[in-house]
Formats: sequence, C-alpha cells, structure tokens
Amino acid sequence: MMTPDLRRLEATYILPLRVDAEGPSERFQDLTDYLAWLARVVDQVVVVDGSPPPTFARHHERWRHLVQHVPPDPELVTENGKVGGVLTGLRRAQHDRLIIADDDVRYDGRSIRLLLKALLSRDVVRPQNHFSPLPWHALWDTARILVNRTTGGDWPGTLGVRRSTLMAAGGYDGRVLFENLELVRTIKAAGGSELVALDLFVPRRPPAVRHFWGQRVRQAYDEFARPGRLAIWLSLLPGLAMIVAKRSWVGLAGAGFAGIAVAEIGRQRGGGRAVFPATASLVAPLWLIERAIGAWLAVAARLALGGMPYRDGILIRAATPSRVLELRHARARTNSR
Repeated sequence: MMTPDLRRLEATYILPLRVDAEGPSERFQDLTDYLAWLARVVDQVVVVDGSPPPTFARHHERWRHLVQHVPPDPELVTENGKVGGVLTGLRRAQHDRLIIADDDVRYDGRSIRLLLKALLSRDVVRPQNHFSPLPWHALWDTARILVNRTTGGDWPGTLGVRRSTLMAAGGYDGRVLFENLELVRTIKAAGGSELVALDLFVPRRPPAVRHFWGQRVRQAYDEFARPGRLAIWLSLLPGLAMIVAKRSWVGLAGAGFAGIAVAEIGRQRGGGRAVFPATASLVAPLWLIERAIGAWLAVAARLALGGMPYRDGILIRAATPSRVLELRHARARTNSR
C-alpha cells in the first residue's frame, strides 16, 4: 500500500460488517492491519458491526482505538443487514464523499484518491474489483467479473457515493438482495449521475471456498432485478442441450469459444489485462454453465420458497425496478413544490 500524505483525505469510509463465526486469525489480522492503515489515510472510518455481542465485544476491543466502531442503529436494521449498516454509517458521516466497502475490499492510496476525485463530478462511482490472491475459486469467479465488464461493468463490493445525494433520496431500500444495484438505481432515479470506472481497480480478498459455493445461486437470483439477463441465462441450458443432442461438436466448440471471447473483451476493457489473467477468460465457458444452472435453481427457489434464503429470512425482491423508483421520486419532487 502507498504511504499516505501527512494530511488525511476528507472523506468517510463506511464498512458494514457482520461476523457470525470467526474465521482464521490471519484474516482477522489482515482486516485489522487494513483498518489501521485506513485510519492514517482517510479522515473518518466508520465500522458498523452487526455481529453477535461476544464477537462485537472482541472487535471493539481491537478496533476502538483505530476507528469508530458502532452497532447498527436499531431502527435502521433491515432484512438485508448490509443496508442497515450503510444507513447507520450515513448518519455518522462527517464528509460528503463516502466510500462504502465490504470487509474484504482492500483499497490503496492511489485507488482511494482516484475514487474521491471522480466523486467531485459524479454522485455514485462504481470501481472494479479483482481478487488478490487468486486461488482456483477466485479465478473461476473472475470469469464472472470479465463477462460483466463486457456487459455494462461488474458490480463490486464497494462504491463511492455522495452523501448529500443519498440523503436527499431518503436512503435506499434494505428489503432487497442486490443492494448495490438498489443504491445506484435510487441515486439515478433521484437525479444523480453514475460513473462506471472500468479502469479503476480495487483488490478484494477471495472468500473461503465454503462461502464461495454458498454464493452461486444467490448471485444468480440477483438477475431477477434484470429480467433480460435472466432470460439469457435461462436459455443457455436448453441451447446447450440441443447442441449436445445433435452431437454437433463444432457447435459445442463454437459456443465455448464465444464464451471465451465475451470474457476476453471484458479483460481488454479499461486496461483490465494488468489485473486479470488470461486464464480467467478460458474459464468463462465453465462459469457460464454454472450461471445457467444457478439461474434455474434461482427460479426454483422463487417458486418453492417465495424468494432467496438470506441469513434468518427470505428476500423476495432482488431490486426495485428503475421505473418504479423514477416514478416514486418524480412524485416526491412534485409534492415538495
């Protein structure tokens, strides 16, 4: 990480967190070291910790001298716990420029400065994550990132946000699964502007393998918020089955090469070759098969359970449609006149 300037950056870093079971001690130490570094670089760091009381107490003992470490405000607790954490941090933020990031995100001095610079002219900025280090399951998930970069930009575990804009919008809904999309859609519906920063790369620690497997169907369920994409994923398995039934090995190879090509376009965009290995593009056909299976399992969850299991409940909506948010904010502007 870069050595910070003597003067800390005028921004608030919000880290919503919940740890139900402590992971390896080295992961905890890695986060502690990162928070200590952040406290030297950014003027205000707020960790909103929704962990059970014994875990919260251990975190508080370790972090209270480094950052503001607080529980979520009870009235802001939401079905999607991360949103309640963000809204609690929003209340405590002392600066207009906010960095909202999951606990596995690892900015450096350069990426923080570039993000804050972009927030001078935009209301929400979406950088791009890449995994560091890169075990096999992170390489697999990198194929997802590359495909997303080809089709509108990946959705990272961090956003840059203008506090004033989000406050004017009244916050955002915490009863959805795809909370980052909900936040961005809300800001845009309220008249804010978005920047998808394809060339702004922020490292992210890979999840544990068990957590990785637990994300497969949940990530596919997010696509209920984007029906066109969901339809594409649902069509992949029937299309692949037809190719196999016809024993068209040329067609099967063509489909595989098409998947690699889509991912490679994403790797080339915005200088992505500097952080994404070429092997991730080669994995893309396997990830596409995974997403196709996950999409059908997500539909099954919707039909059988009414939504996607999340922590102690079930979330029905992936995100609010843009047209609904736009109409809601248009009415709010009309009523305020």
